[in-house]
Amino acid sequence: MAIFDYDDGEALGKIIAVDTAVVVVRVDELERLKRVQVNRLVALQSSKAGQHLVGVVSRITRRAPEVTPDESEVDPDEVTELPENNLVRVSLIGTLIDKQGMLENIFRRTLETVPEIDANCFALEGKRLTDFMQVISNVTGDGPQLELGKYTLDENATAFLNGNRLFQRHAVIVGSTGSGKSYTTARMLDQVAALDQANAILFDIHGEYKTLDGEEFRHLRVAGPGDLEHDQGLDDGVLYLPYWLLGYEAMVSLFVDRSDQNAPNQAMVMANSITDAKRKYLEDGKHAEVLANFTVDSPVPFPLQAVLERLNFLDTERVPGAKINTDKAGDFNGKLSRLIARFEAKHMDRRLGFLFQPHAECMEMEWLPRLAQALTASRGTQQDKKGGIKIIDFSEVPSDILPLMVSLLARLVFNITQWTPVEKRHPVALFCDEAHLYIPERAGRDGVDDISVGIFERLAKEGRKYGVGLVVISQRPSEVNRTVLSQCNNVIAMRLTNGDDQSVIRRLLPDSLGGFGDLLPVLDVGEALVVGDASLLPTRVRVGEPRYKPNSATIDFWDRWAGEMPESDIAGAVLSWRRQSAR
Repeated sequence: MAIFDYDDGEALGKIIAVDTAVVVVRVDELERLKRVQVNRLVALQSSKAGQHLVGVVSRITRRAPEVTPDESEVDPDEVTELPENNLVRVSLIGTLIDKQGMLENIFRRTLETVPEIDANCFALEGKRLTDFMQVISNVTGDGPQLELGKYTLDENATAFLNGNRLFQRHAVIVGSTGSGKSYTTARMLDQVAALDQANAILFDIHGEYKTLDGEEFRHLRVAGPGDLEHDQGLDDGVLYLPYWLLGYEAMVSLFVDRSDQNAPNQAMVMANSITDAKRKYLEDGKHAEVLANFTVDSPVPFPLQAVLERLNFLDTERVPGAKINTDKAGDFNGKLSRLIARFEAKHMDRRLGFLFQPHAECMEMEWLPRLAQALTASRGTQQDKKGGIKIIDFSEVPSDILPLMVSLLARLVFNITQWTPVEKRHPVALFCDEAHLYIPERAGRDGVDDISVGIFERLAKEGRKYGVGLVVISQRPSEVNRTVLSQCNNVIAMRLTNGDDQSVIRRLLPDSLGGFGDLLPVLDVGEALVVGDASLLPTRVRVGEPRYKPNSATIDFWDRWAGEMPESDIAGAVLSWRRQSAR
């Protein structure tokens, strides 16, 4: 059945200029011009029978009729500079194919033809709009569908995203505080969790997704200072990230002060000491298959105390002198003092206990496969058949080391999938909440940010090849690394009020939809601008309510101030502060 069964008398106007993906329509009657609205849909006659082009109104121009130029003088390249009369600029977004004799119509995100000069343009409204939106909602054969919410254009039409294209080509979810960004993330996780072999990891920086419950979710939290005396490990949901998982560059950034004149010597000695400690661990454990080819970056356990003892020995070493019965300072005597001091300080820092005072099980070779299984295995391959969505709580990780820890887990996931045979790879999506904190645009001190950014840049560029998808979530897109954002081909933008943030998102939009960026500051709470490879129709969507609402910690100031009974626990807050744990 044909949706666009228009009569010529219903036309808004005729096309007077055609560009690659933009046309200009002249509307002769003022009343018909009033029916046109910016960001609404229109249908245009195609040069091919059985097809209509669909476009979005991007600009409406009304000028005095006495300055209308002669039609013969209208040049398509200069039409925007002429004193136009009743002109409508339309950005083409796709083609509706009327399947004659069939019940279904097909909408495609492609322009198989372009309209001809003097072709009619029609308003898409009323029942025709409803029918068209149903075509969008009921589209088949275009990949698996993730139900995001309802289209703002028609609240009866469901907005679907193509699940394959969403994660293959990465996505970005942005929005100012209180715009509904966390709800959108929870909604997407709801949809993913419903799949039998779901596999996703959410980096929960502030612990606001603890409320997501059910067998589909597995909650892990990075160990805090209060966990060091308790015998809890991976099976209890307590996650340690032992120092031996760190690569060489990460170890250098933690322990070596690059401003020290002895920094090169310190880095070299530390690398040699770590390599020797790993070699001894492998020899003692008779791990010959690893011993032959391991490097300083290989994830092999080793005792940190052994490295510290070696550094102390070299820092105080005396060697035979040129004369008999004399000695002199060794090559590194006195040059490792600052390195040793940093080693000891971090080793004893209880805030970093999850890193330098790991659970006993973490020092066994068998622990890493268990961790990899817990993080990267799908729900169906987990031993308890639960937890396809892994939510990792980083709320007790110190901010200065947070980028290194998040990127450590991201690198671990990437390496596991990279070294898995192609035929056995199971895709995993990484949801990076508060991404501006650990994928920053500007590098910070000590090279920690550089390492984190480097890992995520590689994930963004190469992750698709190995089955790792990124979903970058941030309230400050202007502070997120540009390279990572440029690889995200799907944009879900909530309300943004900051000009810099708006500019970043505008640059991610296609040129033909650049006007959509003007909607960013006026979107309602829970409303998103959805554009990208996964969206059949670039438009506004009212995001559906998730099953489990995240704890976004939005407090009603006025209501609390007006209440009869105050709520306070200052003594408990001070105690938690002192012991660096909220439990």
